[in-house]
Amino acid sequence: MVKKMNYKFEVKGVNVFYGLKQAINDISLNIEENKITALIGPSGCGKSTFLRCMNRMNDVITNCRVKGKILLDKQDIYSDKIDPVQLRAKVGMVFQKPNPFPKSIFENIAYGPRIHGLGSTKAELSEIVLDSLERAGLINEVKDRLDDVATGLSGGQQQRICIARAIAVNPEVILMDEPCSALDPIATARIEELMNSLATTYTIVIVTHSMQQAARVSQNTAFFHMGDLVENGETGKIFTQPDEQRTQDYITGRFG
Repeated sequence: MVKKMNYKFEVKGVNVFYGLKQAINDISLNIEENKITALIGPSGCGKSTFLRCMNRMNDVITNCRVKGKILLDKQDIYSDKIDPVQLRAKVGMVFQKPNPFPKSIFENIAYGPRIHGLGSTKAELSEIVLDSLERAGLINEVKDRLDDVATGLSGGQQQRICIARAIAVNPEVILMDEPCSALDPIATARIEELMNSLATTYTIVIVTHSMQQAARVSQNTAFFHMGDLVENGETGKIFTQPDEQRTQDYITGRFG
């Protein structure tokens, strides 16, 4: 019996242009719910551009045009009926370089829930903040210093603050654009551990340059090259028995 897949995202024939230059070419890809999907490929292959399509972050880039369909729970996120601000609450994002606000740890986490009307009282906001820090694996390190400025934390702690900030608004999907590239190996291991625990609740899509990281944390992998989706499937198969020669060449280090 064939197992029915639950897809959070269904991407159909997506093309992205920056002015006249085409960045990604006719991409169709399904993202499984409550799984970690890794997007891999050499620099400039289109994986980060594709990731930013999934919560319409490309909207803020001048001359960027997205064509095709991206369905989130069967609803086209590029429809005129969709509010990008509400979409970004549902589809959170964590960037390459930790970017906490120059505010207290508490205010970093409380900011999103407050503007989305999730916590009407200080007590409700405190509960959201503490719960988010706990889910981000940071509560024991910062619970006695919530009034300290978040930018004074270590790089790994700052990245977990950014993850806590993303999950504080109750998203369903977390997009991560090379979240460990600026971190040391110990901080990287903490973030990877955290990703695995979060995947029971959230759908996670991660862009990474590290094939070892993709192999460690993801269940599914998609390989991009020069704007094309070359191959996608179960991570174990992509890394051990890829169908495409380009995939084999990339994972064995022949290019990239």
